[in-house]
Amino acid sequence: MAAIGIIGTGNISGTHARAARAAGLEVAAVYGRDPSRTAAFTAMHGGSGYSDLDAFLRHPGLQFVAIGTPSALHAEHGIAAARRGLHVLVEKPIDVSANRADALIAACAEAEVRLGVFFQERFAPGILALRDIIGRGVLGRPILVSARVRWCRPPSYYASSTWRGTAELDGGGVVVNQGIHTLDTLLHLLGPVASVHARSATALHAIATEDTVVATLEFATGALGTFECTTSAHPGYPRRIEITGTEGTAIIDGTALIALDLRSPTDARPDLPAGGDSRAGTAAVDADGHRLVFEDFLAAIASGRPPRCDGSEGRRSIALVEALYESARSGIPAAPDDAPPLRTRAANS
Repeated sequence: MAAIGIIGTGNISGTHARAARAAGLEVAAVYGRDPSRTAAFTAMHGGSGYSDLDAFLRHPGLQFVAIGTPSALHAEHGIAAARRGLHVLVEKPIDVSANRADALIAACAEAEVRLGVFFQERFAPGILALRDIIGRGVLGRPILVSARVRWCRPPSYYASSTWRGTAELDGGGVVVNQGIHTLDTLLHLLGPVASVHARSATALHAIATEDTVVATLEFATGALGTFECTTSAHPGYPRRIEITGTEGTAIIDGTALIALDLRSPTDARPDLPAGGDSRAGTAAVDADGHRLVFEDFLAAIASGRPPRCDGSEGRRSIALVEALYESARSGIPAAPDDAPPLRTRAANS
């Protein structure tokens, strides 16, 4: 049984611990800054507790770490683990900036360890089916995309945390914390975004960053899209993605592919798989998606292949988030730092 270390003792680290056990892993060690919280965590999930990071990383037999600390600490903790020769699996976002992501990617490459990012929606049956549909050209050329994340977080969600909704540790608000899953899904399904034009507001919550965003997206394929994201929509609704191509329209509700309407009958039409409801009125997270990430990461370590969402893939969404925030500040469109050249966009427009 492979032994892992958990870095962090918050809600998402509890999900990591449950998912790790479900994947057949042993939680051998846990690091947290607060000894009393760490003791409570290990009493529930097992493992030896540490309040010293270096001592934690020296725990005998560790193979890799799962990082669930505040977002702005992800690269710092991942780099420390990589330098000890441990593989690194980090909660989304990979960190709060592309530069920090680059530092973590470089450290893992230098240490020759695997780096993965928890974007568990990539494993959802509905998302997998839609990616295959788009890849085989069943929808034709993508034309129009609509993504809506109208979730609800109560005031206590922010008030009970010292880091959520802060620029320093969360890296922003609803976009980098909640919306980044949907942005990753759009990038995974449709490829890179060439330009984003955004407006943001702090409409309801007493936080230092945004709780509501509207943006337009221009994909390198020439498709145009809209992205809405808020934690202020009582009582909270399932995330919805609609993609229209030259040959029809597909709709994702939560993570379920609920509609595939094509212009012409085709043998390529699949059965619509079931999926989850992502309305998430609280911070509770089902561990099954994270279990699949763990299983994929173990297979990547064993085979030497990259995990399904490796460091470079995880970087794409934070680069898009940075461009969105830049546009919201400036009032003009911005391009992610990994956007394709203008000639690529023009050729498909």
